[in-house]
Amino acid sequence: MTIRVLLVDDDSLVRTGLRLMFSGLPDLEIVGEAADGSEVLPLVRQHAPDVVLMDIRMPQVDGLTATESLRARPQPPEILVLTTFDADEHVLRALRVGAAGFLLKDTPPDEIVAAVRKVSRGDPVLSPTATKALIRHVGGGPPDDRRSRARDALAALGEREREVARAVARGGSNAEIARALHLSVPTVKTHVSRILTKLDLNNRVQIALLAYDAGEPEH
Repeated sequence: MTIRVLLVDDDSLVRTGLRLMFSGLPDLEIVGEAADGSEVLPLVRQHAPDVVLMDIRMPQVDGLTATESLRARPQPPEILVLTTFDADEHVLRALRVGAAGFLLKDTPPDEIVAAVRKVSRGDPVLSPTATKALIRHVGGGPPDDRRSRARDALAALGEREREVARAVARGGSNAEIARALHLSVPTVKTHVSRILTKLDLNNRVQIALLAYDAGEPEH
């Protein structure tokens, strides 16, 4: 199945480089390009991409606003944030509103291609180490009100679901979580789906961020 990709960056050279990177790959297709976040919603409606490569800093509507608008839509595309900084407040905010991960613009081409394929399957492109470093760099621990909200949200989960949430925050794959908790992989998938539904989250990155806010990974 071909993965449909939308490129969003105000730098035409970046878009050209990405377009050349994907050309000739049988499973990836560039279906559109945008130079500003204001162009994203119409292009998504027109082309129905599976993955959006989204720049953060753009002149009119930034990538954060565009990401938030996209993730509020029914059946939104997955979003990979493109940035020149690996520890940036805007990146963290994009992850909180539903981006599946972030890539530095100088990431090697084969890793960018692999990341697009990965998020198209619903897998995040963000390691636990990168998540912790990002949160720590941007501002240390969460404010008390966010920590309290995060703990209240996790309190709504069953004990087994909380165990799965902690394991997701530690970076475990479904298979690794299944082995650690003595569950089947389908059962872990079910728990993850229930967590996302109960807490109104988009993806595993948001589960991890919520657990970090609540202090759960340290338990």
